Amino acid sequence: MSEDLEFILDDVESSMKKAISHLEVELTKIRAGKANPSMLDGVNVDYYGAPTPINQVANVSILDARTISIQPWEKNMLQAIEKAILQANIGITPQSDGVQIRLFLPPLTEERRKELFKKASGEGEHCKVAIRNLRRDGIEEIKKLQKDGLSEDIAKDAEKNVQEITDKFIVLVDKHLTAKEKEMMSV
Repeated sequence: MSEDLEFILDDVESSMKKAISHLEVELTKIRAGKANPSMLDGVNVDYYGAPTPINQVANVSILDARTISIQPWEKNMLQAIEKAILQANIGITPQSDGVQIRLFLPPLTEERRKELFKKASGEGEHCKVAIRNLRRDGIEEIKKLQKDGLSEDIAKDAEKNVQEITDKFIVLVDKHLTAKEKEMMSV
């Protein structure tokens, strides 16, 4: 029986780690006023009929705190990259000089910062909900084992362990949100 409990606890913890990883990815997509190549993650270019990430068809680099440079490896990809950035709706208009594309990030207003932080908080809340759902699923699995003959004391201990894991990950979500808020609010 303890093997089953270990499996449940490991499964709950690994699923919660995946939820945190997803949160980290989503938070990097929310711009904080500073140029970051990861802002273009998820933007796919039509590369000879196949959707391909920008970083696989061009060199993406940071020129300064507010400028991203995209230099395609093939000149004929300029329009396709521009089109992909516009369709991705990341809030930045690409500017091409025929050789490379530059993305100029406008400075964030206080109102826009608060709006972006609300979006980040929403992502954090989605992550917390996912973590709580995983806790619920783990506890349900433990109760099923209890019906199959697991002692009540061991089941209660396992439920307590699931709750401790949940608390640890909820604190981690809050740390990520605090770091993102600090990053967004610094001018």
